[in-house]
Amino acid sequence: MLEPVKENAPPRSAYVAWIAVCLIWGTTYLGIRVALEAVPPALMGGIRWTIAGILLAGVALGRGERLPGPALWPPLALQGLLMLGFGNGFVNWAEQYVPSGLAAVTLATSPFWMSGVEALRSDGERLSRGALSGLILGFTGILVLVWPDLHFGDAAGLQFALGVIALQVACLGWAIGSSYSKRHPHGSSVFAATAVQMLLSGLMMLAAGTLMGEWPRVHLEGRGLWALGYLVFVGSIGGFVSYIYALQHLPVATVSLYAYANPLIAVALGALVLGEPFTMRTVVAMAIVFAGMALVRVREALPKAEG
Repeated sequence: MLEPVKENAPPRSAYVAWIAVCLIWGTTYLGIRVALEAVPPALMGGIRWTIAGILLAGVALGRGERLPGPALWPPLALQGLLMLGFGNGFVNWAEQYVPSGLAAVTLATSPFWMSGVEALRSDGERLSRGALSGLILGFTGILVLVWPDLHFGDAAGLQFALGVIALQVACLGWAIGSSYSKRHPHGSSVFAATAVQMLLSGLMMLAAGTLMGEWPRVHLEGRGLWALGYLVFVGSIGGFVSYIYALQHLPVATVSLYAYANPLIAVALGALVLGEPFTMRTVVAMAIVFAGMALVRVREALPKAEG
């Protein structure tokens, strides 16, 4: 009797890489908050992604890969503008006024925006009732989290409200950029294409920061400087390489669970390091958002399982 062929189990290093993604990307919210002490938001993103792009390009060339030619720069620049310029730039701006842990929980709505963007496309996947219920549930959790602090009677309340809106703009930019990237493959290696994307995004954000007159506010010293370095070398390079490695050896469904771990880590670090508020309302809101995320993911997976 023939024994069934056993599939090769993923290497331990793949799970180590996945854990690294959870930890690294969960800490970047705190890193952004602290780095703002040294660099304004647009220039922070510009410096971060320009340096990261140069370093990642070096890694790609060291692996014997060719960087995308000029013909591919416009679509890569558009992807970078949406996913990093909007997706990261608005997070940087929002964290001037929104606690890092709360920002992380709010950004957990990214899967909802991605589902919505796909549903609006003529060739996209329609929203099922279950997925729509998950979206409504998830955004209800965000309202539970931010509603008591939304007031417009003073500058601080207005800035907080604008910060929450900016976080949703970041989610929308990431969702549109992801949808565009999915339908416009670049044909180059992931490392090489991402390096150019990071570099172009960084240059655009540097230009934006210059136009907004942010340079006089740069003070590269103290813990803000160390936080910026952490975002460049660990948050961008380390997190991305770990993510790509995990994707190569683990199921996408497993790797995507980092989206649940990141807010937990960010909230804990924000409370421990910066003394950010951590209340029962935060716990309840996170539970509601996670339940909505789970419902959306389950409903998206059902058609594939049935097929």
